[in-house]
Amino acid sequence: MAHDHAPGAGCDTFPDFGLSKMGDDRLREECGVFGVFGHPEAAAITALGLHALQHRGQEAAGIVSYDGKFHSERRLGLVGDNFNEADVIHRLKGAMAIGHNRYSTTGEPALKNVQPLYADIDTGGFAVAHNGNLTNALTIRQELINSGAIFPSTSDTEVILHLLSRSKKRRMVERFVEAIRQIEGAWALVGLTNDMMLGARDPVGIRPLVIGRLGDAYVLASETCALDIVGAEFVREVENGEVVVITAEGLESHRPFPRRPARPCIFEYIYFSRPDSVIGGRSVYDVRQQMGVQLAREAPADADVIVPIPDSGVPAAIGYARESGVPFELGIIRNHYVGRTFIEPEQRIRQLGVKLKHSANAGVIRGKRIVLIDDSVVRGTTSKKIVQLMYEAGAREVHMRISSPPITHSDYYGIDTPSKTALLAANYDIEGMRAFMGADSLAFLSVDGIYRAVGYDGRDDISPQFTDHCFTGEYPTELTDQNGQAGTRQLSLLAEVG
Repeated sequence: MAHDHAPGAGCDTFPDFGLSKMGDDRLREECGVFGVFGHPEAAAITALGLHALQHRGQEAAGIVSYDGKFHSERRLGLVGDNFNEADVIHRLKGAMAIGHNRYSTTGEPALKNVQPLYADIDTGGFAVAHNGNLTNALTIRQELINSGAIFPSTSDTEVILHLLSRSKKRRMVERFVEAIRQIEGAWALVGLTNDMMLGARDPVGIRPLVIGRLGDAYVLASETCALDIVGAEFVREVENGEVVVITAEGLESHRPFPRRPARPCIFEYIYFSRPDSVIGGRSVYDVRQQMGVQLAREAPADADVIVPIPDSGVPAAIGYARESGVPFELGIIRNHYVGRTFIEPEQRIRQLGVKLKHSANAGVIRGKRIVLIDDSVVRGTTSKKIVQLMYEAGAREVHMRISSPPITHSDYYGIDTPSKTALLAANYDIEGMRAFMGADSLAFLSVDGIYRAVGYDGRDDISPQFTDHCFTGEYPTELTDQNGQAGTRQLSLLAEVG
């Protein structure tokens, strides 16, 4: 057949979906949280926990501790670049601490937005770290500003501090509960006062939060991999709609919301969580392999070799190869040492982004019919460039297989999906996407296939068990800022350069 990847082919006429200022189109999640209560080295342990959660946010990190007064260190950049100095940790004194890793919205990250955020209110100091996105934060923010509130940051998390401050309740826990009853969307929160640590998840549990024990100390973290790195024992997940209060007397559980079925975000399994984490009792690595198995059953290909797009495509590619009987090979080598500052300065350098990050292993590729496995497609521009890279390395055929369904709807819960007009699958059918990428064939895993990989018969086995709106358009919460407020919208969370 005549390949669309040939020089001068029509695929060059497709729009770039606004990616001209970006190095790639990978999904990013907003942040990760960690907290320790009751350990003399709380800040050092928090720094280690944030190391394990670095994949959830690489633009900024912060830690707040307490030892009779609050101490805060908030920095732009990686955890290891900012919290590996003894003097920094020494300044974060106390037996309790919380920390945060962050991705910023489009544009330069600002120190004023780095979490944990801290405020003094009439019942004492309060620090909070947040993973997720509040879908009514702009509405609440405008109401507060209209009533005289001043917002130093542009973070949706600051809304929570204002709601706490304005509460007439006497106890901090009561104020916290009153505040979170007013917010909508996705949140996993870790809070710190002078005598307690708080953890909370939204009513359907979109964003993850787990509880661990380290000796007599309690630990809260976005993922179990952060418990592993500090030697903490996994206790359980914070349940959807639950508030946990940790004090010197132990852990208390509160249920301030009516009980609803849990709807955790399916992308935690597909992409965001580290492969060595466990979510809902399931190994993320095992689930990703099963996604590859399901994909091989749904979309087989006559091929000589299975090649993952590293690193996130590797587990699914292993599963696809195992199910199909076609050999797995590392046909693409990823360079892990390409940083933001290196690829930002010049457009001509940005255009080399894929070759800087991915190199073809030509000895594996040349003359072969290959199946490329990736976990997701957003704008499709990276997929297009990697397909071209395979042909330049001598591939005879390139078949693209994606171990998740087409992303047809934007996210408003902390994932950096762009507007619907910039999503490849929202603008083209499968054949149009295939032509855009220049592949010989293209197939995605079905929504039912995702559910089978996680252990259900399909999406309609019971009612939907996950938040899967990016594929189905079914949002599990109100989208107040997006739907009902003139002149307000969620900012894109895509980084300018991946």
